[in-house]
Amino acid sequence: MRIPPFRRYRPFFQAVSIFVLGMVIGSVVYNSLYHASYNKLWMNNKDLQIQILQYEEDIKTLKKYSKQPTVIREIKIRTEQKAEPLDSLVVKEIIQRMGKDLTALRGRSVFDIDTDSKLTRTLLDDKIYTVREKDYKVKIRTMLVMEGVLQIWVDIGG
Repeated sequence: MRIPPFRRYRPFFQAVSIFVLGMVIGSVVYNSLYHASYNKLWMNNKDLQIQILQYEEDIKTLKKYSKQPTVIREIKIRTEQKAEPLDSLVVKEIIQRMGKDLTALRGRSVFDIDTDSKLTRTLLDDKIYTVREKDYKVKIRTMLVMEGVLQIWVDIGG
C-alpha cells in the first residue's frame, strides 16, 4: 500500500487550519461582546432595583409624614472615595446597606438632629461593611438636613 505525499495536501490543510482558527477567534470575540453587554445589563438592572427600593421607602415615608413639615422624610447618601476608585456595584451595595441602617432616622424631628447625628456617627463611623468577601470602612464626613431631606456624605475606604 502506498502513502500519498502530504506536500500535495499542504495548501488544503493550511486553509482548513486558518478557517478553524478564524472560527475560534470569532467565537472568542463574540463571547466577550456578549459578556460585556450582559454585565452592563445586569449592572443597570441592579441600579434600577436599588432605585425602586429607595423610591418605595420614600413614598411610604412621604405618605406617612406628609402633614408634618419638620421631620426627616428622605435620606440620601453620597459617597466620596479616597485613593482608588471602587467598583460601582460595591459602592451601591454599601449605600443600600447604610440606607437600611439609617431607616431609624426617618420620621425623626429635624430639631433633634443634634442627638441623631451623634447617634448616627457612633453607629456608622468607622463601621466595616463586607461586600463580596472584602471589607470596606465607612467614615461619615458631613450630614446636612434641608427641607426634610437628610443628606450624608461618606468616605468609603478599602
